[in-house]
Amino acid sequence: MVRIALDAMGGDHAPLAPVAGAVRAARQWGYEIQLVGREVEVRRALQQQGDLTRIGHLLHIVHAPEVIEMSEHPATAVRSKRQSSMAKAVDLVKSGGADCFVSAGNTGGVLATALLGLRRIEGITTERPALAAQLPTLKGMTILLDAGANVDVKPEWLAQFALMGSIYAEIALGKQRPSVATLSNGEEEGKGNATLAEAIPLIRALPINYVGNVEGKDVTAGAVDVVVVDGFAGNIFLKGAEGVVTTMTEMIRQELTRNPFRMLLAAGLRPAFRSIRRRLSYEEYGGVPLLGVNGVCIVAHGRSTPLAMQNAIRAGALCVELRLIEKIRDRLAMTSA
Repeated sequence: MVRIALDAMGGDHAPLAPVAGAVRAARQWGYEIQLVGREVEVRRALQQQGDLTRIGHLLHIVHAPEVIEMSEHPATAVRSKRQSSMAKAVDLVKSGGADCFVSAGNTGGVLATALLGLRRIEGITTERPALAAQLPTLKGMTILLDAGANVDVKPEWLAQFALMGSIYAEIALGKQRPSVATLSNGEEEGKGNATLAEAIPLIRALPINYVGNVEGKDVTAGAVDVVVVDGFAGNIFLKGAEGVVTTMTEMIRQELTRNPFRMLLAAGLRPAFRSIRRRLSYEEYGGVPLLGVNGVCIVAHGRSTPLAMQNAIRAGALCVELRLIEKIRDRLAMTSA
């Protein structure tokens, strides 16, 4: 049984959304979930979830009196709030009381807390881990990292992201020698900023299948298996893509409801549109792993709904079942040997 340490106070809709997502996950997959947060608030949210008789033994409240708020400066908050829901959840993973940590809270806070509590995987030489998002494309899935953990990066960090991304694609996507590219403003060699220019020789020296630069349009086309980018551009790309999906969905809805004939046509097309929307919705993917820390850590969207939290928990459990951390550690050891 996979054991999840869930930051019940993380996210715009906490604690209701994380708690509701936990209840859904316990009902559907039987995970044991520790709801870490302010006990009174978590218990109140739990009481709103209906009859829990059949799954009550899977849900446990772990009191944490402090919360790292979304608006707080991560480094300051992590140092001053040692009894936060994030810190206590990470401690559960560190001590072996849980198999993974899931949070929709302050991303910088999650990063700092995980680094402080879990440290880096042996073999990871960069100072910072990266968020690795799986994106639906025309050809399947593509992994993009960093998705927002590091706004400013160093060339050697990008090289390490490329190595971790390649290993992750092998493990999570089952790819043999996954293709790895860097995101730039042009495919030609020499495009990009100074940091990217310094990173490319370092990436080429790695034992991975690096294929050069790709543009934004190539990512959703599924041109490569792994896309490496700094967290600033990566996060803008992801949120821009989310916005395009939302806008296009609404524009299609408006066009299909303009007159009775189109509404009739829309009725027949509704299942296809729902399927496409599910494929493109962040809620269906839940959260993304923070690669580089010595433990499974899943970061969910700040505005996560109960469905998104349910799937973030599922994402964490899958990483545990895949033995993600152990396999990354083993591959890094083989690479450096």
